[in-house]
Amino acid sequence: MKIAIIGLGYVGLPLSLQFARSDTLVFGLDIDPQKVATLAAGKSYIRHIPADAVAPCVSTGSFVPSTDFKHIANVEAVIICVPTPLDHHREPDLSYVLATGRAIAPHLRPGTLVALESTSYPGTTDTDLRQVLEAGSGLVAGRDFHLAFSPEREDPGNPLSDVATLPKLVGGLTPACCERACTVYRRAVANVVPVSNCKTAEAAKLLENIFRSVNIALVNELKVVYAAMGVDIWEVIAAAKTKPFGFMPFYPGPGIGGHCIPVDPFYLTWKAREFGLTTRFIELAGEVNEAMPAHVVRRVGEALNDRQKPVKGSRIIIVGLAYKPDVDDIRETPSFHLMNLLRQQGALVEYHDPFVPVIPSTRENPQWAGQTSVPLVSATFAAADAVVIATAHREVDHRQILAWSPLVIDTRDAIRRQSAEALPAELAARLVFA
Repeated sequence: MKIAIIGLGYVGLPLSLQFARSDTLVFGLDIDPQKVATLAAGKSYIRHIPADAVAPCVSTGSFVPSTDFKHIANVEAVIICVPTPLDHHREPDLSYVLATGRAIAPHLRPGTLVALESTSYPGTTDTDLRQVLEAGSGLVAGRDFHLAFSPEREDPGNPLSDVATLPKLVGGLTPACCERACTVYRRAVANVVPVSNCKTAEAAKLLENIFRSVNIALVNELKVVYAAMGVDIWEVIAAAKTKPFGFMPFYPGPGIGGHCIPVDPFYLTWKAREFGLTTRFIELAGEVNEAMPAHVVRRVGEALNDRQKPVKGSRIIIVGLAYKPDVDDIRETPSFHLMNLLRQQGALVEYHDPFVPVIPSTRENPQWAGQTSVPLVSATFAAADAVVIATAHREVDHRQILAWSPLVIDTRDAIRRQSAEALPAELAARLVFA
């Protein structure tokens, strides 16, 4: 079988490699020539995907990275894994999906499967994508070609996030479309779960991430409330999770990041307005989570004020730029929000992250492009006025940072979680939770 996977990012690349290892010829298509050149050389540009996962697939010819969409004319299936961000008004931006559909359409042949994996609102696949595919190809979805939605479930850096073993939801425009999509995905995925239609699969993906967003918002709100009462939220969560049923632990932080939780819930919020409905629960969760960076910055200001220092002119180091531990993924990271707010207040902001040695250019935060990670050495941290732990990478010794630094604001309980040993009074006095 020959397939094309469009978008060689955190979703498309691991999916491409899994298909390539499963007796399938994969044309990995992307509009970024540098990314394609890196992969074609058998290298990886994503830290948690090693080069030795890419090189064998390239050398055997089972994975062919390319910028040429003409390969679509020779494949049996096309899988779309492109971004679906929000625009500046927090409304869905389907431009990448629709542009990809228009690029596919001239090369689409009868009998080909087109499957969308990019998260969006119910109706995207069977309405928006279908329209551009039909208009550009002259073919009819469900009759001349197959159309399906199968949501990605990639979780960068999580060892349990294995493409081969994660259950794969599949919803088709028609029963025949669903059957064809299931047949394709079963080549690479052990457990394929068909659902009744595309909208159901789209809605299921949104539910998965809305569930997380709402529960994270709950513990973020409780963190602030319990702190005012003198109650340690981390100890509360540890106590509650001893209950073997009816409770699932979620953990607070300086905000939310990644490609799913900050974005996906608002796709449903936007779509619901079309039906005259409001999603107050989702919107409230979004408000709580979006307010957390400002809460952390307030705690930084209070902690500096207690030491008779203003935020303005203070040198502050953010530890952890990636949105989650042990990856180099900075999409929607709350660390940028912290850095922007602190800089607006006149702070001199630096960062340390072993996974992000240099900040690349991003759509949302181009002003930080090119800034480099400060070294993890005593002199650097001793010279800072405050250090904010925003992401708890396992390879970073947070206790050592506390020993070097005059003030540490820990948003992840990283220092206590790294070691159960009690802190000496001198170090405990330097530690503030936010």
